[in-house]
Amino acid sequence: GPLSDKPLMEVRLGELHTWISTCDFSPQGLLGTVQKAWNSYYAKYINVRRGGPAGISMLLAGYCLLSYSWNYQHFKRHRWRKYH
Repeated sequence: GPLSDKPLMEVRLGELHTWISTCDFSPQGLLGTVQKAWNSYYAKYINVRRGGPAGISMLLAGYCLLSYSWNYQHFKRHRWRKYH
């Protein structure tokens, strides 16, 4: 099929520049990409018949890492002021 229909993991390194140039970077295109990624993740890890806690655990771990990274600078500044 056309190069623009291939998922990123199926694109060869020599085709990467051409594949990126076919992507839609408008707000609507980016929203569609995020929605497609979420649907794929949901179908693979959460909405399964015999699924385990892996999908929800990955979401929780991602949230914890993201929350820590948001607050890390605050912790670092606060600790520095406290001891110096």
